[in-house]
Amino acid sequence: MNMNRQSRKSREESVSRAGRSGLIWRFLKGSRGFFVLCMVCAAVSALADMVTPQIVRVTVDQIIGGASPDALSPFVRSLLLFAGGPAYLKSRLWIPALAIVFAALFKAGSQYGFRVYNAKGGETLVKTMRDTLYTHISHLPFSWHMRNHTGDIIQRCTSDIDTTRNFISEQLTNLIRILILLILSIVFMLGMHPLLTLIAMLPAPVIIIYSVRFHHQVWSGFQECDENEGKLSAMVQENLTGVRVVRAFGRERYERDRFDAQNEYYTSLWVKMGKLLSRFWSTADILSGLQVMLVVVFGVVFCLRGGMTGGEYIAFLSYNGMLVWPIRMLGRMISEMSKAGVSMERIGQIMDAKEEEDNPEGLTPPLDRDIRFEHVSFSYDGAGELLRDISLTIPAGSTLGILGGTGSGKSTLMYLLDRLYDLPESCGKITIGGVDIRKMRLSHLRGGIGIVLQEPFLFSRTLKENLMIASPDLTDEELADASRTAHLEETVAGFSKGYDTFVGERGVTLSGGQKQRAAIARMLTRKTPIMIFDDSLSAVDTETDAQIRAALEKRFGQATIILISHRMTTLSRADQVLVLDHGQVAQLGTPDELRSQPGLFREIDRIQSMSREEETA
Repeated sequence: MNMNRQSRKSREESVSRAGRSGLIWRFLKGSRGFFVLCMVCAAVSALADMVTPQIVRVTVDQIIGGASPDALSPFVRSLLLFAGGPAYLKSRLWIPALAIVFAALFKAGSQYGFRVYNAKGGETLVKTMRDTLYTHISHLPFSWHMRNHTGDIIQRCTSDIDTTRNFISEQLTNLIRILILLILSIVFMLGMHPLLTLIAMLPAPVIIIYSVRFHHQVWSGFQECDENEGKLSAMVQENLTGVRVVRAFGRERYERDRFDAQNEYYTSLWVKMGKLLSRFWSTADILSGLQVMLVVVFGVVFCLRGGMTGGEYIAFLSYNGMLVWPIRMLGRMISEMSKAGVSMERIGQIMDAKEEEDNPEGLTPPLDRDIRFEHVSFSYDGAGELLRDISLTIPAGSTLGILGGTGSGKSTLMYLLDRLYDLPESCGKITIGGVDIRKMRLSHLRGGIGIVLQEPFLFSRTLKENLMIASPDLTDEELADASRTAHLEETVAGFSKGYDTFVGERGVTLSGGQKQRAAIARMLTRKTPIMIFDDSLSAVDTETDAQIRAALEKRFGQATIILISHRMTTLSRADQVLVLDHGQVAQLGTPDELRSQPGLFREIDRIQSMSREEETA
């Protein structure tokens, strides 16, 4: 529990109530008209509910009982006289019965319209929310995605959206109907018997005060449930994505136990919420039952003493039922409002995250120029410095190799070059052709840098669709040329459907080397002046590695190539090699120079040379 409290304290700032309202109004774009029509239908339905007890009252008292119509309101009296008067209607009771049928049909038609417009408004709202969230998330910085679990993001975009839709379409749209029933019921009841109306209203303040207190109690409970549902979703997403790793290491039982523990805790939270809700509903039911009992008992007493007519008593009970329902609905609405408030806060935390901005007036200089890192230092989110005072120059058209241990900052250096992370002003600068990359248009910079990440990702599509993601207008010849350079053509030829082969989720049907070559081919389709290979040849054999590098040199002799690798045969053909150690430049020079110097490069080269000699022996 302490850990959960700490996690709640350390999460992003809560979205204000005004911010949630503004966000809902924004999401309602396109569905507002449907919900307005929905509320109009709800209002008509409530008015139809009001009419029926009045017809019954007049029928019992004036038509059958023969009471004077003078006690009726002028409007009702005029309608009664228009229909022929009490004497005429007494011999034709089918007319009031028909009026009740018409009122019921009118109500049925309005409820049908309510359901139709509610469904259209709800689905339009969900579509708008999903589209808006997906578009916003796709434009958030790389650093934001690194801080947030994919499973939790998915839960916010699915479960939290549904919770919000349910509150708006099922609770908020009924608000007009509830208000009409509440107000008109009280008005009609006061017109029939003020004292009995006061008795009927006695439990209402207690229920309202209790409901408000209940809202504060359930808010934190719903919030904790929602957060733990996100954790559970993240756990499922990670385990399904890494199922091969889990099975390869025989960790099924361990992961199942982790899931069971989280699922049990999540279930216990909802059981706790269920008990709280049960206490509230049972208390509200008891108070509502007492209210009905008071009305029935005192109503009978007033009838026996002549203070009420039989028709008024029947109508009063009908209106009292309409009064009790909105008051009871208040608790349900508060409960759903609490859930929706938590969901909107979690969605608002995503929407409040600042999108990655691209300055349309940014510079667009040529990128086939020298790359300079000048006193670059960097740390992630206030952690210790990962890079410290990095300075080097990569001449245009040359090949730079980067070597270093795990966590030495190799990949981070390339993320900064591609501006996946923005380098703060006080942490040095990176220039291409003398122009600071922070002043460049982001789309221009990334359009000129091709990068193959350490873990290649393929989408659950055909091989051709994966290769053409960056270049949708690619011709078949250009596609084949990129595949030949990446030595992927033999793999494609081995598939019965060729490029139309479905690779499965994350490229599961391909081997590690095939995925890396596919990722390389995808990058080569763009023909960028700067190409980065982040340990992207580690899963291919040495011979294929050499063939790919030779093809790259032949095809892209003028491109600047950056190779991050631990394989000496890959680094040996670089013009210069940067050796990083704990985020600092440990060595920088040509491969031959570094072999003559004591250090990490010579030590790894010696070990790998011995391994190659043993293999050939």
